[in-house]
Formats: sequence, structure tokens, C-alpha cells
Amino acid sequence: MAPPPAAEPPGTPDQTRLKDALTGHQVSPGEVADLSERLLGNGSSTYDDQETMARLELVLLKALKSRDKNYQAILWRNLGIIHYHQKKYKQARQELQASNELNPKSGRTHFYLARLFAHQGEIYQRLGKSRVSRQQFKRAAIEMEQARKLEPRNPLYRQDIKKFIDQEPAK
Repeated sequence: MAPPPAAEPPGTPDQTRLKDALTGHQVSPGEVADLSERLLGNGSSTYDDQETMARLELVLLKALKSRDKNYQAILWRNLGIIHYHQKKYKQARQELQASNELNPKSGRTHFYLARLFAHQGEIYQRLGKSRVSRQQFKRAAIEMEQARKLEPRNPLYRQDIKKFIDQEPAK
């Protein structure tokens, strides 16, 4: 298995574009959507770079204020992904659900909703709330199945959701 892509050095085009977007350069919602897709791609080390995550969060929030609604689902999803990795689960859930309402055919959105529900199931399980825990795991399974239906060739979605939760670093 190939190692994950290295974090982009500060002078790379995406990092430069991200800084430009923060310093007042005009960046369309479509450009922000594309930029965030590249920076948050599967296996990306952006998740470990808190400065890049914070910058991208600000750029996404700014793009969401635009009147151009064509990219809203991607922008909401990617903001939810950032907040998920920052362990801001309540925000992540709201943003991922907003994205799902706008575009229910995004496998990646369903995948992150599955991760979120599975994570919440783990928390409730540790608290001894088995009924609520089972409900969360059931919701995770439903979301994961939806991701698999939408993108059956994506190997990431064929894995056990619990594997992802177990591999996440504790912060």
C-alpha cells in the first residue's frame, strides 16, 4: 500500500491559492469547492496540518456566504469534514446533514455521516448507554450502506466503519 500523500509545502499552488483567498483575492465558490476537494482528498495529510485546516475553514465559510448556490453541498460537506477531524462533532453533523439535504447522492457525505454516527455510538457505549449506542450504530450502518450503493467501486466504503473509528487518533 502506497504511503499517503505528503502535506503540501507552503509554496505549492493549492497552499498559495488558499492564502490568496484569505487575503482578499477573488475566489469563486467553484474554485473553493475544487480547492477544498483537493486538500481534503482521501489519504491527504491536510488533516494533520491545523494551520491549513483553519485557513480552509475560513475560506469555506466565506464561500458559503456567496449568492452562487451551485457548490453549496460540496462546501457544506467539506466544512463538515474539517469539523469532524477537529472533533467538533455537533457542527460536523449539522453541516454534513445540510450537505446531504442539498445533494443526497454524495457517497462521501454518507460516508462521513456514517463515521460520525459510529463515533457517537462508541461514546454512548463507553457511557453505558447501550440503547442509544445501538441506535447510533444502526444509523451508521444505514449511512454506510447508502455510500456503498452510491459508489460501489470505492474501496474505502467497503471497509468496516468501526475500523475507521478505531484508527482515529485520540486528541
